[in-house]
Amino acid sequence: MINGILNLDKPTGSTSSYTVNRVKRLLPRRVKIGHAGTLDSFATGVLLLLIGKATKLSESLMSSPKQYEATVRFGATTATDDPDSPEQLVSPAPKPLTREDLLRLLPKFTGPIHQTPPVFSALKIAGRRASDRARAGQMVVVQPRTVMVYGIELIDFNWPTAKLKIRCGRGTYIRSIARDLGEALRVGGYLTELRRTKVGIFSIDQAVTLERVTAEGVESFLSPVARN
Repeated sequence: MINGILNLDKPTGSTSSYTVNRVKRLLPRRVKIGHAGTLDSFATGVLLLLIGKATKLSESLMSSPKQYEATVRFGATTATDDPDSPEQLVSPAPKPLTREDLLRLLPKFTGPIHQTPPVFSALKIAGRRASDRARAGQMVVVQPRTVMVYGIELIDFNWPTAKLKIRCGRGTYIRSIARDLGEALRVGGYLTELRRTKVGIFSIDQAVTLERVTAEGVESFLSPVARN
């Protein structure tokens, strides 16, 4: 049997389920495979694939702290709060923010915060994904919930773009942070890039690309189940 955790660097443009299926084709037919936390199609970075007995660790790994590098574009919004829908510029054009404007606000987005997930999300409403309902033109009301943000660090700022390092707990939507920052600053905002750099003890430095796994096989890159 093949058992272990594959720390994969998910490429942009592919869904988490597509990535799982790509790796599944490299495994014997009856070997189970899953993942510990979805990444949106446009996002990249740490995607933990759980193989064999490691599938039992899904809940504990999804509850592990996560770290992201996020790029936020201010002065505009999108329906999906990310680059997967057309950009709408805020009118009239807002006055450019300063680095200090943003730094003063970031502490309000740390700790336990109330956050409303994006309407275009995988959350189930009456048994159906919110995003499916939204795309069908239905009215979607997503209830806010409490999530934990351990810290937000401003890595770089050049109006209208900010790059942030965010450490957070389970269920936190980075898209919502980008949207809510823009609303709080009264300039609008959405997420343009997202890279997950850490899940629990698994970091991007040890992640392997899908190309390497395809060329060299899965087993040589597996972390043993006992490691977690």
